[in-house]
Amino acid sequence: MSSPTTGPAVAEAWLSEHEAELSSVRRTLHANPELGRKEFATTRLLVERLERAGLNPKVLDAGTGVVCDIGNADGPLVLLRADIDALPLPDEKDVPYRSQVPGISHACGHDVHTSVVLGAGLALTEVADRLPGRVRLVFQPAEEIMPGGALDVIAQGWLQDASAIFGLHCDPALEVGRVGLKQGPLTAAADSVEVRLFGPGGHTSRPHNTVDLIQALATVATGLPGALSRLVDPRAGLCLVWGHVASGSARNAIPREGVLQGTLRVLDKGAWQEAPTLVRRVVDGLVAPYGARAEVTYERGVPPVMNDPSATSLLTAAVKTALGAGAAVPAVQSLGGEDFAWYLDHTAGAMARLGVKAPGLERPVDLHQGLFDVDEAALGVGVRVLVTAAVAALTAT
Repeated sequence: MSSPTTGPAVAEAWLSEHEAELSSVRRTLHANPELGRKEFATTRLLVERLERAGLNPKVLDAGTGVVCDIGNADGPLVLLRADIDALPLPDEKDVPYRSQVPGISHACGHDVHTSVVLGAGLALTEVADRLPGRVRLVFQPAEEIMPGGALDVIAQGWLQDASAIFGLHCDPALEVGRVGLKQGPLTAAADSVEVRLFGPGGHTSRPHNTVDLIQALATVATGLPGALSRLVDPRAGLCLVWGHVASGSARNAIPREGVLQGTLRVLDKGAWQEAPTLVRRVVDGLVAPYGARAEVTYERGVPPVMNDPSATSLLTAAVKTALGAGAAVPAVQSLGGEDFAWYLDHTAGAMARLGVKAPGLERPVDLHQGLFDVDEAALGVGVRVLVTAAVAALTAT
């Protein structure tokens, strides 16, 4: 491609005039967060801005989430993905753009992801007639819930014929201007587990005449995570943690029902595939001595994000080209879940970690906390990276 259409040149030209707008969009989103599958105002904001740029955005069938193509329909197709939903957490920051919706905030940085992909798309629109293919912007709803919005995007055919997909995720431990990259597994699988136990109930003075449900529940609560640690290769990194335990209402009455709810996370995809069968088998074994009846509800969340080697190499080169060689730093696999993983079952792609920590900040607030915030210089960094990656991917295909 001719030099005016190189990724860095396209990004810099657009940012020189619009970087302030990027911050304004991010702050508007941050102040008006919406939970998964309820992102109607966010969807309208995106549609209106894309239409003002002369584009033809499409809203997903459920009414939230947007896809929008830029460039030449006859060439290869590269996707840039953002997630648009917020979390059911109160915003605890004292800033002008603090959430105006009680109990809901963008504590995971999805407002940043959305603004970055929007900015990248608007920058690419300036050279749409010179692109050797299409860039599809994917503003996905419902990343934070199960099943996630990635499955909606896939089911509606928006990944068909895609040659690559790229995404960025905020990393509060990484200084702004740095991007974390890793081939292969970047995140963990994350699933939901619920165990319900049932028995006839009875008096606490005669546990031998009934099913001591609390004892059985405690056995599962402690025994299941322990057993899994001995039945799965430790290198798989499987971890089951309970977040909710409930049973009974009187100190001298053995209850008839109890429940455990938690999340199972695992680094290895093979172990993830086997986990539901293994969990059910172990639960049955643990409750058998007590005579309790067990019901296990195992809900798939997301597989691990498995970054494609070629796509990761391309994204790494884009980071170095756009920001300098020192900007690309190694990332480590985390136990967090991310439904970007579902896209990688259908096309090659890579997710990178976008540094959002302000320089000199020693103890940044982690994701999913009410005080989480970002250095907005990360917005321009993200645009530079994604524009450069998209142009390079179209050229390489």
